[in-house]
Amino acid sequence: MKLALPLLAGLALLSASVVAERAAHAEGPGGGPGEASLPGGFEGTVDPRLRVLERAAEPEKAQQVRIERRVVIRISPSRGATSSRLMAELPRRTMSARFQEADHADCLPLDQLASVQPMGDDRLLLITRDRHLLSASLDRSCSAQAFYAGFYVERNEDGRLCVNRDELQSRAGDTCRISSLSRLVAARD
Repeated sequence: MKLALPLLAGLALLSASVVAERAAHAEGPGGGPGEASLPGGFEGTVDPRLRVLERAAEPEKAQQVRIERRVVIRISPSRGATSSRLMAELPRRTMSARFQEADHADCLPLDQLASVQPMGDDRLLLITRDRHLLSASLDRSCSAQAFYAGFYVERNEDGRLCVNRDELQSRAGDTCRISSLSRLVAARD
């Protein structure tokens, strides 16, 4: 076995030189354009996968990675159980069925929103976590009925939902902006 190893190594070197010379003759004199050839025509026989060390010595190419964080908040319609629980917690007294609109700021903290319900053709009823009711008027081209299943809104740096700034996307695919916000308060007789 010890004698066969040098013999096989010699045959491998001999066959590599024969293959290299045939490749050099096939290319013609001088090799390919712009190629530097090794003595004996060994340049064409090196497998590109074996050039790992050459590639490792090359300088690294600088690349940039940009990481963006996007937070989308879902506001869903109130469930029947949630509505029942909220109604059970209200004090027992006769309730007036009339509401009137009062002024409200142009922005509302998103973490205060609990649920949404369509109200009329172009209005949404927003219910806050502290049980306040808000009326949100949508742009003219928007229908409140598209928001029957709630909406998505992208969270801004300030964490607020603002008039004429933030877009509400319904789960059905419609996109609308709020044109005005107002509080709904019980009307006193």
